Amino acid sequence: MMGRLLIEDATLAVPPGAKVGFVGRNGTGKTTLFHLITGDYSPEAGSIKLRRNARIGQVAQEAPGNEISLIDTVLAADVERTELLAEAETATDPHRIAEIHERLGDIRAHSAEARAGSILNGLGFDAEAQLRPCSDFSGGWRMRVALAAVLFSEPDLLLLDEPTNYLDLEGTLWLESYITRYPYTVIMISHDRDLLNRTATSIVHLEECQLTSYKGDYDFFEKTRSEKMLLQSKMKVKQDAKRKHMEAYIDRFRYKASKARQAQSRIKALEKMQVIAAVSEARVAPISFPNPKREAASPIINMENVAVGYEPGKAILSGLDLRIDADDRIALLGANGNGKSTFAKLIANRLEVQSGKISRADKMRIAMFAQHQMDDLIPNDTAYDHVRALMVGEPESKVRARVAQLGLGIDKMETKACDLSGGEKARLLLGLATFHAPHLLILDEPTNHLDIDSREALIMALNAYKGAVILISHDRSLVEASAERLWLVNEGTVLPYDGDLDDYRKLVLRGPVMPEPVVAEGEAAPKKSNLSGKERRKLAAARRIELAPLRKKIKALEAKIESAQKELVTIGEKMSTPAVLQDSDKMVELAKKRGQTDKTIETLEADWMILSEQYETEKVDF
Repeated sequence: MMGRLLIEDATLAVPPGAKVGFVGRNGTGKTTLFHLITGDYSPEAGSIKLRRNARIGQVAQEAPGNEISLIDTVLAADVERTELLAEAETATDPHRIAEIHERLGDIRAHSAEARAGSILNGLGFDAEAQLRPCSDFSGGWRMRVALAAVLFSEPDLLLLDEPTNYLDLEGTLWLESYITRYPYTVIMISHDRDLLNRTATSIVHLEECQLTSYKGDYDFFEKTRSEKMLLQSKMKVKQDAKRKHMEAYIDRFRYKASKARQAQSRIKALEKMQVIAAVSEARVAPISFPNPKREAASPIINMENVAVGYEPGKAILSGLDLRIDADDRIALLGANGNGKSTFAKLIANRLEVQSGKISRADKMRIAMFAQHQMDDLIPNDTAYDHVRALMVGEPESKVRARVAQLGLGIDKMETKACDLSGGEKARLLLGLATFHAPHLLILDEPTNHLDIDSREALIMALNAYKGAVILISHDRSLVEASAERLWLVNEGTVLPYDGDLDDYRKLVLRGPVMPEPVVAEGEAAPKKSNLSGKERRKLAAARRIELAPLRKKIKALEAKIESAQKELVTIGEKMSTPAVLQDSDKMVELAKKRGQTDKTIETLEADWMILSEQYETEKVDF
């Protein structure tokens, strides 16, 4: 049996220092391309060329679970440093000893522990945790250690496959900043729109076995692709009409002697005509949540000086004076380990109150979704079996209709749970959790296995849902589009947060977990600042004024690029009109103009990239 073709006739060049976002539907072959780059797989045709002696780094598939401390695990990722330090202990040749210490200086070995600690800190491990063995931590936290190790090794080509899946919002914000400052090449598979918008200098899209590269961030890619698809659809309609007209002429006159020559001419023209492919936009099944049959009276939950924890006398959270109304949309902020999941379990009535008073609306139904619940699916039961267990006595057609509403088609209904993809399992779990039309829906990292289109479907489902929502997510697009209130879980309590996510981002990045940026070889490291908040704001304002002309140039280039792209669309439309198709001189003129416009766009985009990178380099966060 032949394998499925994933990538065909693909050509792609990635310049040094680029930050490439690699996108495409789940299952299209993105991870396979990573395996080709690393040499784990061999291409059936063509070749992959890397810069000579280039070091490739990617997160280990198996997270470390040994007795080695976190800091030592990360330090060991720099193999050259480890080997040089070991050799320095035994070397006796003075010349070799000098070479070793010179090289250790070149690779900044003296600051290695501080740099490793900064990275671990940024990913959520404080100084005490860094000294604990890897075996003390769960799988998700160990994956953070694996991520820290590859970041510390500073490869020439950094490959990141869904790096935010094991991070909270705070870790995601830190990683964004780190990638932006990283001086070498990064290719990242991600469905996190905000991560791609803040870090990517180009987007590579994998669709129908083809790779297409777009300059700019994800939003620019999405806009450009939509415009291309619209133009292709219009040109397809016009070409089909032209082909139909020519075929009708051929059928009518090909056997008439007086018209035979013209008919043959049209036959040859048809054979040479490159068929414009129909736009095939894969449909993403919607997500929907059943609305409660009756609205519960507000507040549906009310807390008065509540304390909660797992051991008597050891409260994780205390002093909770909060209320949740029937139509509330609340997102919880705060680093992992601060108590977000504890608070969610309290709301879901899965933890008893240690002190204080909590009241809940009468007959209120609560649904909770968390990623770890995927382990609760019965591996050998199908999606149909799981739904059938909740619809005892109902006819098969009704059960299958309910499974289809979850976004699992006929081909997936009889697939065992263990064989479903991560996104399909997430859809099934969301459907099972909300099956009985809850008044309150608690979602703990619901997007980890959903692609960008499925995340959009989730946003639409939440906005259509009429119950209350408590959301824990590192996906800012989801939080910004779905939540109306923010609560901060921090320092043993939960309080309303008055700012927005941009304010919270600034709060996180100027906190103690912000690491020193990576510095390329030969560059001087920026000095730490001891400025007061007022002085920082003053310097930041001055910096913005200094960079204003550069920002103005970037905006002007963006306007020119947009104008040139519109002109390109207009030229394409003109070339498809019957009048131009019959006028060879006009067609040649427009073809030349299209070529010139293409070249202009290419030049403008190259200038835009240079200025944008210059702006990011010169921009300083005070």
